[in-house]
Amino acid sequence: MKKIKLSATLSAMLLIPQILSGAGIWLYEGGTPEMGTAGAGRGAIANSASVSLYNPAGMTQLDHSEIMVGFQPMYIDSRFSGEATTLIGKRETGDNGGNAGGFMPAGGIYYVYSYSEKLKFGLSTTSYFGLGLDFDDDWKGRHFVTEASMMTLALSPTVAYKITNTLSIGMGANILYGKLNQTVAKRISEEKFELDSSDTGYGFNLSLLYAPTNTTRFGLTYASKVEFEFKDVGPKDNADMQMSIPQSLSLSTYHQFNNKWSILSSIGWQQYSEFGKTQIVLNHQTIEYNRNFDDTWHISLGTHYQYSKPLTLMAGVAYDSSAVEDKYRTVDMPMDRQLRYALGGTYSFSDKTTLGMAYELMDSGKAKVDQEGTGESSLKGEFSTNYVHIFNINVNYKF
Repeated sequence: MKKIKLSATLSAMLLIPQILSGAGIWLYEGGTPEMGTAGAGRGAIANSASVSLYNPAGMTQLDHSEIMVGFQPMYIDSRFSGEATTLIGKRETGDNGGNAGGFMPAGGIYYVYSYSEKLKFGLSTTSYFGLGLDFDDDWKGRHFVTEASMMTLALSPTVAYKITNTLSIGMGANILYGKLNQTVAKRISEEKFELDSSDTGYGFNLSLLYAPTNTTRFGLTYASKVEFEFKDVGPKDNADMQMSIPQSLSLSTYHQFNNKWSILSSIGWQQYSEFGKTQIVLNHQTIEYNRNFDDTWHISLGTHYQYSKPLTLMAGVAYDSSAVEDKYRTVDMPMDRQLRYALGGTYSFSDKTTLGMAYELMDSGKAKVDQEGTGESSLKGEFSTNYVHIFNINVNYKF
């Protein structure tokens, strides 16, 4: 009996590292108008209630209390192409897994309460980290992963204060609910081994807004890391997992050249190297697992064109560096460098109500995989298709 229990424990310890972190990427969109510039200038534009999340200090730029509601459906098209070998070197049976993505609803709600000219309060709820994959159950890489998802929902109360006519500060709390769900098929028996758990983590954000003129603004935002401790994640509720959402720092700029054209930009850093480190406690044994992730950099550039008094057109592009080198990439996180291409616009029906719409194409690269599994098994290939189509409609209302 002791040998059987030890064997089961060792089998679980071998399977768990294969499906640790799930498909997680930084989401800048959040159902807001800033999607129309691929997120460029989101911390400096400060012209709608969405600033309560992207740069709380920017709430001091709003003259009224405002609320924004955004709906953001996404379609993920992620298709693997490659080969898997068995323990004895034979090709694994099964197909390429089909589309591991699919349709996913998303969005956000943002509110700013204008207590006075200098003091503002905000509250936002959205998801800024997540996504997932779901391959066919009988695909050739099923012994590496069949399903991998890390979903989050954030609630962020914030406050801002205008120190001078040009400088404002902001701060707030990040309350993040995270749900982890990952599945792999065991060899021989093909029985599914699943990790499934949820937790709530806590962090904070700090921000500055500097507006030297009426046409130029700079925004700086820091978000702390948020730690999760997933309890009872194994099939026999005998494993605990600790992981964290990366801390981040971003600088945004906004400059209006004339009554028609404005240019926006952002540069950011995310500490993905910490996201790649996971600790598991299984039957009182601690496993330290490191995916060898790198910190990532984000840069984006966008423009606003005031076509008419009520209509503003937008466009933008963005680049995010890869969080992992090809030799360390695993199939449960097929993320390479990311390119975003966006178009959008807003239309003001009145001084109080503004409608926004946008479309963004996110290209997540080929994401080459050369992954070794238990024993001598391997999975080699790339994602011939790896895109996310994002649609956005939002309404901002001033009280």
